[in-house]
Amino acid sequence: MPENHSSTAPATSPVPAPARARREPMFPDGPAPDPAGSHHERRIRSFQPRRSRVTPGQGDALRRLWPQWGLDIDGLSRLDLGELFGDPDLPVVLEIGFGMGEATAQMAAADPGTGILACDVHTPGQGNLLGLAERNGLANVRVANGDAIILLREMLAPDSLAGVRVYFPDPWPKKRHHKRRLIQPEFLALAATRLAPGGLLHCATDWEPYAEQMLEVLSASPDFENTQPDGGFAPRPEFRPLTRFEGQGLDKGHVVHDLLFRRRAAR
Repeated sequence: MPENHSSTAPATSPVPAPARARREPMFPDGPAPDPAGSHHERRIRSFQPRRSRVTPGQGDALRRLWPQWGLDIDGLSRLDLGELFGDPDLPVVLEIGFGMGEATAQMAAADPGTGILACDVHTPGQGNLLGLAERNGLANVRVANGDAIILLREMLAPDSLAGVRVYFPDPWPKKRHHKRRLIQPEFLALAATRLAPGGLLHCATDWEPYAEQMLEVLSASPDFENTQPDGGFAPRPEFRPLTRFEGQGLDKGHVVHDLLFRRRAAR
């Protein structure tokens, strides 16, 4: 009669880890992997979530500081920016995509009278910016995790922003991916509703074809006017720091274009 192995596992069989442990988030009280994924429509996005390696210092900052200075973009409630920054009179600028946060921290330090709501999906960058804010005493920085479109559309009040900054967004260089680029007429129409009249939309890119597209769609928008009398690109303003990434591009011969457009007064 053959030996029955159905009820006894071999002594050398590995013991699988409990399923619950494998699903536990790295930062239980930190940024969620997809905070609005179950609440809003699926659509073509201009970004790809990146959860690369988090250093011990970044992880420590996320664990300690996220409950105080971070927020998930879940699209479920309207933000009170005065309450978020602890000052109802503080002008607030939305920065979409901040990388590792070095330039954001420099701008916050140079202009403590302006709040920066910095939005990104890169977990190491979120932790790095929180750490920079703490080390430099930057009480005017808040970090938002998730889709900037949902933040603008669902969570910010009309005319609530003093500015919007979009520095070096993904150029999506392949023609079939151009529809993923952030600076499109639909985005400009939405951003205009959240910018106060006179609010500044500032874009920068080192990808020349994208720069030309930005200039074209911004110039065609009825909601914005170019700050440059000649209708072209702007020189880099002093308040935008020269980042390490930008310096590397300049060393390679890249040309960086800045675009500064103001929201027109309501007609």
